[in-house]
Amino acid sequence: MKHSIYLNNDVEMPLLGLGVYSITEQPDVTRSIRSAVQAGYRLIDTASAYKNEEQVGEAIAGCSVNRKQLFLTTKLWNTAQRVGDIQGAFQRSLERLQTDYVDLYLVQWPVPGCFQSTWKEMEKIYESGRARAIGVSNFEIRHLEELKKISGIVPAVNQIECHPFWQRTELIEYCKDNHIHVQAYSPLARGAYLDEDMMCVLGIKYAHTPAQVGLHWCIQRGLSVIPRSTRPEHIRSNAGIFDFEIEEEDMELMKTLNRDYRSADIPEDLRDIPF
Repeated sequence: MKHSIYLNNDVEMPLLGLGVYSITEQPDVTRSIRSAVQAGYRLIDTASAYKNEEQVGEAIAGCSVNRKQLFLTTKLWNTAQRVGDIQGAFQRSLERLQTDYVDLYLVQWPVPGCFQSTWKEMEKIYESGRARAIGVSNFEIRHLEELKKISGIVPAVNQIECHPFWQRTELIEYCKDNHIHVQAYSPLARGAYLDEDMMCVLGIKYAHTPAQVGLHWCIQRGLSVIPRSTRPEHIRSNAGIFDFEIEEEDMELMKTLNRDYRSADIPEDLRDIPF
Protein backbone atom coordinates (compact mmCIF):
# COMPACT_ATOMS: atom_id res chain seq x y z
CA MET A 1 0.00 0.00 0.00
CA LYS A 2 1.30 3.47 -0.87
CA HIS A 3 2.58 5.67 1.96
CA SER A 4 2.27 9.07 0.24
CA ILE A 5 0.07 11.06 -2.11
CA TYR A 6 0.72 13.75 -4.69
CA LEU A 7 -1.17 16.97 -4.06
CA ASN A 8 -2.79 19.00 -6.83
CA ASN A 9 0.47 20.86 -7.46
CA ASP A 10 2.50 17.61 -7.65
CA VAL A 11 4.08 18.02 -4.21
CA GLU A 12 4.42 14.63 -2.53
CA MET A 13 2.99 14.37 0.99
CA PRO A 14 3.12 11.41 3.42
CA LEU A 15 -0.20 9.82 4.30
CA LEU A 16 0.80 9.49 7.96
CA GLY A 17 1.98 12.35 10.12
CA LEU A 18 2.46 13.27 13.76
CA GLY A 19 0.16 15.91 15.21
CA VAL A 20 1.62 17.90 18.09
CA TYR A 21 -1.43 19.83 19.29
CA SER A 22 -1.15 20.81 22.99
CA ILE A 23 2.35 19.31 23.37
CA THR A 24 4.32 22.33 24.56
CA GLU A 25 7.13 21.17 26.84
CA GLN A 26 10.43 20.77 24.98
CA PRO A 27 11.25 17.27 26.34
CA ASP A 28 7.78 16.03 25.30
CA VAL A 29 7.99 17.58 21.83
CA THR A 30 11.50 16.26 21.28
CA ARG A 31 10.61 12.75 22.47
CA SER A 32 7.47 12.63 20.32
CA ILE A 33 9.20 13.80 17.15
CA ARG A 34 12.24 11.59 17.73
CA SER A 35 9.97 8.56 18.29
CA ALA A 36 7.93 9.39 15.20
CA VAL A 37 10.97 9.75 12.96
CA GLN A 38 12.39 6.47 14.26
CA ALA A 39 9.03 4.82 13.48
CA GLY A 40 9.13 6.10 9.90
CA TYR A 41 7.00 9.23 10.12
CA ARG A 42 8.13 12.04 7.86
CA LEU A 43 5.29 14.55 8.37
CA ILE A 44 5.08 16.86 11.39
CA ASP A 45 1.97 19.00 11.85
CA THR A 46 1.95 22.06 14.09
CA ALA A 47 0.35 25.54 14.16
CA SER A 48 1.11 28.96 15.55
CA ALA A 49 -1.89 28.55 17.87
CA TYR A 50 -0.35 25.43 19.40
CA LYS A 51 2.36 27.59 20.99
CA ASN A 52 5.02 25.00 20.23
CA GLU A 53 6.56 26.01 16.89
CA GLU A 54 9.79 26.96 18.66
CA GLN A 55 9.95 23.58 20.38
CA VAL A 56 9.18 21.80 17.10
CA GLY A 57 11.95 23.77 15.41
CA GLU A 58 14.42 22.73 18.11
CA ALA A 59 13.37 19.09 17.83
CA ILE A 60 13.69 19.08 14.05
CA ALA A 61 17.09 20.78 14.22
CA GLY A 62 18.32 17.89 16.37
CA CYS A 63 16.55 15.25 14.32
CA SER A 64 18.31 12.23 12.83
CA VAL A 65 17.02 13.01 9.32
CA ASN A 66 17.67 15.99 7.09
CA ARG A 67 15.09 18.80 7.02
CA LYS A 68 14.43 18.13 3.33
CA GLN A 69 13.35 14.60 4.22
CA LEU A 70 10.60 15.97 6.46
CA PHE A 71 7.23 17.39 5.45
CA LEU A 72 6.49 20.28 7.82
CA THR A 73 3.02 21.82 8.17
CA THR A 74 2.00 24.86 10.17
CA LYS A 75 -1.08 27.05 10.24
CA LEU A 76 -2.21 30.67 10.36
CA TRP A 77 -4.27 31.66 13.37
CA ASN A 78 -7.49 33.71 13.46
CA THR A 79 -5.99 36.80 15.09
CA ALA A 80 -3.54 37.31 12.23
CA GLN A 81 -6.43 37.13 9.79
CA ARG A 82 -8.43 39.75 11.67
CA VAL A 83 -5.56 42.24 11.86
CA GLY A 84 -4.39 41.50 8.31
CA ASP A 85 -0.90 40.38 9.35
CA ILE A 86 -0.65 37.22 7.29
CA GLN A 87 2.84 37.87 5.96
CA GLY A 88 4.18 38.82 9.39
CA ALA A 89 2.59 35.81 11.07
CA PHE A 90 4.06 33.48 8.47
CA GLN A 91 7.54 34.95 8.85
CA ARG A 92 7.38 34.58 12.63
CA SER A 93 6.38 30.93 12.19
CA LEU A 94 9.39 30.35 9.95
CA GLU A 95 11.69 31.93 12.53
CA ARG A 96 10.28 29.86 15.38
CA LEU A 97 10.56 26.70 13.29
CA GLN A 98 14.17 27.57 12.33
CA THR A 99 13.47 27.05 8.63
CA ASP A 100 13.21 29.18 5.51
CA TYR A 101 10.22 27.29 4.12
CA VAL A 102 7.36 25.01 5.11
CA ASP A 103 5.97 22.22 3.02
CA LEU A 104 2.35 23.13 3.73
CA TYR A 105 0.82 26.32 5.14
CA LEU A 106 -2.85 26.25 6.13
CA VAL A 107 -5.51 28.80 7.03
CA GLN A 108 -6.62 27.18 10.27
CA TRP A 109 -10.23 28.48 10.36
CA PRO A 110 -12.46 30.36 7.87
CA VAL A 111 -12.81 33.61 9.82
CA PRO A 112 -15.91 35.40 8.45
CA GLY A 113 -15.10 38.53 6.48
CA CYS A 114 -11.40 37.67 6.48
CA PHE A 115 -10.67 34.31 4.90
CA GLN A 116 -11.11 35.50 1.31
CA SER A 117 -8.52 38.30 1.62
CA THR A 118 -6.36 35.96 3.70
CA TRP A 119 -6.30 33.49 0.81
CA LYS A 120 -4.97 36.19 -1.53
CA GLU A 121 -2.05 36.68 0.88
CA MET A 122 -1.57 32.93 1.06
CA GLU A 123 -1.19 32.94 -2.73
CA LYS A 124 1.69 35.42 -2.40
CA ILE A 125 3.41 33.17 0.14
CA TYR A 126 3.02 30.21 -2.21
CA GLU A 127 4.32 32.17 -5.18
CA SER A 128 7.36 33.23 -3.15
CA GLY A 129 8.36 29.58 -2.73
CA ARG A 130 8.39 29.78 1.06
CA ALA A 131 5.46 27.34 1.21
CA ARG A 132 5.59 24.40 -1.17
CA ALA A 133 1.81 24.08 -0.92
CA ILE A 134 -1.03 26.06 0.66
CA GLY A 135 -4.37 24.90 1.93
CA VAL A 136 -7.08 25.32 4.51
CA SER A 137 -8.43 23.69 7.64
CA ASN A 138 -11.98 23.39 8.95
CA PHE A 139 -13.44 24.75 5.71
CA GLU A 140 -16.91 23.59 4.69
CA ILE A 141 -18.20 23.44 1.13
CA ARG A 142 -19.58 26.99 1.28
CA HIS A 143 -16.19 28.36 2.30
CA LEU A 144 -14.41 26.47 -0.48
CA GLU A 145 -16.95 27.77 -2.99
CA GLU A 146 -16.13 31.32 -1.87
CA LEU A 147 -12.44 30.71 -2.54
CA LYS A 148 -13.28 29.33 -5.97
CA LYS A 149 -14.97 32.64 -6.85
CA ILE A 150 -11.91 34.73 -6.08
CA SER A 151 -8.91 32.54 -6.85
CA GLY A 152 -7.48 30.26 -9.49
CA ILE A 153 -5.33 28.49 -6.90
CA VAL A 154 -7.22 25.53 -5.48
CA PRO A 155 -6.30 24.64 -1.88
CA ALA A 156 -4.00 21.63 -1.92
CA VAL A 157 -5.40 20.33 1.37
CA ASN A 158 -8.45 20.73 3.55
CA GLN A 159 -7.58 19.51 7.04
CA ILE A 160 -10.73 18.52 8.95
CA GLU A 161 -11.74 16.41 11.90
CA CYS A 162 -12.69 13.00 10.51
CA HIS A 163 -13.01 9.53 12.03
CA PRO A 164 -15.57 6.68 12.15
CA PHE A 165 -17.78 8.69 14.52
CA TRP A 166 -17.78 11.73 12.16
CA GLN A 167 -17.40 10.60 8.58
CA ARG A 168 -17.86 13.90 6.66
CA THR A 169 -18.94 12.10 3.47
CA GLU A 170 -20.45 15.04 1.56
CA LEU A 171 -17.51 17.34 2.26
CA ILE A 172 -14.97 14.66 1.36
CA GLU A 173 -16.73 13.92 -1.94
CA TYR A 174 -16.78 17.63 -2.77
CA CYS A 175 -13.05 17.91 -2.05
CA LYS A 176 -12.27 14.87 -4.19
CA ASP A 177 -14.31 16.30 -7.08
CA ASN A 178 -12.36 19.56 -6.79
CA HIS A 179 -8.88 18.00 -6.41
CA ILE A 180 -8.50 19.03 -2.77
CA HIS A 181 -6.85 16.39 -0.60
CA VAL A 182 -8.55 15.77 2.75
CA GLN A 183 -6.35 15.29 5.79
CA ALA A 184 -7.95 13.98 8.99
CA TYR A 185 -7.04 15.55 12.31
CA SER A 186 -8.24 13.91 15.53
CA PRO A 187 -8.58 10.68 13.51
CA LEU A 188 -8.85 8.73 16.77
CA ALA A 189 -11.61 11.06 18.08
CA ARG A 190 -9.46 11.46 21.19
CA GLY A 191 -10.08 7.79 21.98
CA ALA A 192 -13.89 8.00 21.77
CA TYR A 193 -14.40 4.97 19.52
CA LEU A 194 -11.56 2.72 20.68
CA ASP A 195 -13.83 0.70 23.00
CA GLU A 196 -16.70 0.55 20.52
CA ASP A 197 -17.80 -3.08 20.10
CA MET A 198 -17.59 -3.02 16.30
CA MET A 199 -14.08 -1.56 16.34
CA CYS A 200 -12.93 -4.19 18.83
CA VAL A 201 -14.41 -7.01 16.73
CA LEU A 202 -12.77 -5.63 13.58
CA GLY A 203 -9.50 -5.29 15.47
CA ILE A 204 -9.61 -8.99 16.28
CA LYS A 205 -10.58 -9.88 12.70
CA TYR A 206 -7.68 -7.95 11.17
CA ALA A 207 -5.21 -8.62 13.99
CA HIS A 208 -4.73 -4.91 14.58
CA THR A 209 -5.79 -2.54 17.35
CA PRO A 210 -9.05 -0.57 17.06
CA ALA A 211 -6.90 2.56 16.67
CA GLN A 212 -5.03 1.03 13.74
CA VAL A 213 -8.32 -0.02 12.14
CA GLY A 214 -9.69 3.51 12.52
CA LEU A 215 -6.58 5.09 11.04
CA HIS A 216 -6.49 2.63 8.17
CA TRP A 217 -10.19 3.27 7.53
CA CYS A 218 -9.23 6.90 6.83
CA ILE A 219 -6.32 5.91 4.59
CA GLN A 220 -8.48 3.47 2.65
CA ARG A 221 -10.99 6.29 2.00
CA GLY A 222 -8.19 8.28 0.37
CA LEU A 223 -7.43 10.55 3.32
CA SER A 224 -4.19 11.18 5.19
CA VAL A 225 -4.00 11.16 8.99
CA ILE A 226 -2.11 13.08 11.68
CA PRO A 227 -2.76 11.30 15.00
CA ARG A 228 -1.38 13.01 18.09
CA SER A 229 0.54 11.15 20.77
CA THR A 230 3.37 11.69 23.23
CA ARG A 231 3.85 8.01 24.06
CA PRO A 232 6.48 6.24 21.94
CA GLU A 233 4.60 2.94 22.01
CA HIS A 234 1.44 4.60 20.67
CA ILE A 235 3.40 6.50 18.03
CA ARG A 236 4.94 3.24 16.84
CA SER A 237 1.59 1.47 16.89
CA ASN A 238 -0.09 4.24 14.91
CA ALA A 239 2.46 3.69 12.17
CA GLY A 240 1.35 0.06 11.72
CA ILE A 241 -1.54 0.81 9.38
CA PHE A 242 -0.20 0.00 5.92
CA ASP A 243 0.04 -3.79 6.04
CA PHE A 244 -3.63 -4.78 5.80
CA GLU A 245 -6.81 -3.98 3.88
CA ILE A 246 -10.32 -3.63 5.27
CA GLU A 247 -12.83 -5.68 3.29
CA GLU A 248 -15.48 -3.67 1.45
CA GLU A 249 -18.29 -5.20 3.48
CA ASP A 250 -16.59 -3.99 6.66
CA MET A 251 -16.05 -0.52 5.17
CA GLU A 252 -19.80 -0.45 4.54
CA LEU A 253 -20.51 -1.74 8.03
CA MET A 254 -18.39 1.03 9.54
CA LYS A 255 -20.62 3.63 7.89
CA THR A 256 -23.21 2.80 10.55
CA LEU A 257 -20.89 4.19 13.23
CA ASN A 258 -21.33 7.78 12.07
CA ARG A 259 -22.93 10.04 14.67
CA ASP A 260 -21.53 13.47 13.64
CA TYR A 261 -19.48 13.46 16.82
CA ARG A 262 -17.05 16.37 17.17
CA SER A 263 -14.18 15.63 19.56
CA ALA A 264 -12.13 18.80 19.01
CA ASP A 265 -13.16 22.22 20.25
CA ILE A 266 -14.27 25.16 18.10
CA PRO A 267 -12.25 28.27 19.02
CA GLU A 268 -14.05 30.56 21.44
CA ASP A 269 -14.05 33.44 18.95
CA LEU A 270 -15.98 31.34 16.41
CA ARG A 271 -18.43 29.45 18.62
CA ASP A 272 -21.44 31.60 17.67
CA ILE A 273 -20.86 30.85 13.98
CA PRO A 274 -22.42 27.67 12.55
CA PHE A 275 -19.92 25.17 11.16
